[in-house]
Amino acid sequence: MISTPLTELVPVLQVAIAPVILISGVGLLLLSLTNRFGRAADRTRHILREMREAPMEQRAQLSHQVQIIYRRARLIQLAIVLGALSALFAALLILALFFTALLKWTTSEMITIFFVCCLVCLVGALGTFILDIRLSLKALKLELDRPGEN
Repeated sequence: MISTPLTELVPVLQVAIAPVILISGVGLLLLSLTNRFGRAADRTRHILREMREAPMEQRAQLSHQVQIIYRRARLIQLAIVLGALSALFAALLILALFFTALLKWTTSEMITIFFVCCLVCLVGALGTFILDIRLSLKALKLELDRPGEN
């Protein structure tokens, strides 16, 4: 077993706190995204039920709404995958920090790669989340423009 003095391990623990906080924040983002995904799926089911009972002239508009919600669901799915990858890279970053300290490695390439991958995935997840918000506004506009229901 490799023995590391506590005085060398404490700074590693201090450095590892930032990725742990990042994992917590990404977890909250994932919670929000999974809720949005569930709502999009529920809304799609609701609109499909409406389509079966709607007159022909309304079906095209309802179909367009379903297409938008499907695109949103795909964006949310991508954001969830990127967010989960971001959390994974943050966890790998923490492990790399500990192994670097325990094994007294002087190289920082692995830590840098994990950190950059973590942030790139997080930026991708947030960017995709923004695109989903834009599409949800477009779907809301379609809902407001439905004839005979305003």
